[in-house]
Amino acid sequence: MNTLLVLHSYNFSVVQKNKIKKKGRMVVWEGYARDETMGIIAPIAVYWVYAGVYQLMGGMMEKYSLHSLHEHLHKNVPSLPSVVRGVLLQQLVQASISYFGFLLTSSTAQETGQPPITIQMMQMLVAMFVFDTCQYFVHRYMHHNKFLYQNVHSQHHRLVVPYAVGALYNHPVEAFFDTLGGAAAFFASGMTPRTAVWFFCLITLKTVDDHCGLWLPGNVFHLLFNNNGAYHDVHHQLSGVKFNYSQPFFSFWDRVLGTYMPYYLLKRPEGGFEVRMMKQQHS
Repeated sequence: MNTLLVLHSYNFSVVQKNKIKKKGRMVVWEGYARDETMGIIAPIAVYWVYAGVYQLMGGMMEKYSLHSLHEHLHKNVPSLPSVVRGVLLQQLVQASISYFGFLLTSSTAQETGQPPITIQMMQMLVAMFVFDTCQYFVHRYMHHNKFLYQNVHSQHHRLVVPYAVGALYNHPVEAFFDTLGGAAAFFASGMTPRTAVWFFCLITLKTVDDHCGLWLPGNVFHLLFNNNGAYHDVHHQLSGVKFNYSQPFFSFWDRVLGTYMPYYLLKRPEGGFEVRMMKQQHS
């Protein structure tokens, strides 16, 4: 709580008194678009570019795949066009809520400059934890409430074999709560709309990466987070749906509340990997 007070105090008092004078263009969109506009548009653009690259790579990366081609073709229920339509609907909900959220801060944001990078990093860490907390408890409740699971969250689990473009294949109701979690992280951390652009893009990149279905060597997200594509793959397995609810950054709440399921990677003879839960090790 003290950390949050410090971050908010800095953002709304010290920065107001010490406005940063603009010396050239601080970000590439300055002079072309408002930070609030970029906070809405950039995550959507990043999603389709990053997911598109993974989608194109998928067929050429069988030796790094967490699932066989047979599984990709036969285990998933919705078609790719159906998934794309679902993602676009989620992004419409996401953009609408973001627009109204930024309206609440637009006047303040114009009067303040960017705080030092150290403060921005602290704000990002706070936002990551708040977002993870919202995601964990909403996600877990949707699994334990039969009505919400059957009518809302099961849509996402129709992709038994996750892939990048389907990362945000969710029911609109779930999209609404996911975006509220992002708004809560934004307001709780006290970050400016400009910092939020980077934060929302980071969430997008991490979410796509967690669903890409590839275990690539040197993947920076795998090096920084133990909550990664393999960790989340456990949750998408039929026997793992009651575990590894945490996403997209940390495994904190899974570990604290007893839903953490460790895993190991088994090399498939035909190439690629298989994610196995530790309790399956001797099965």
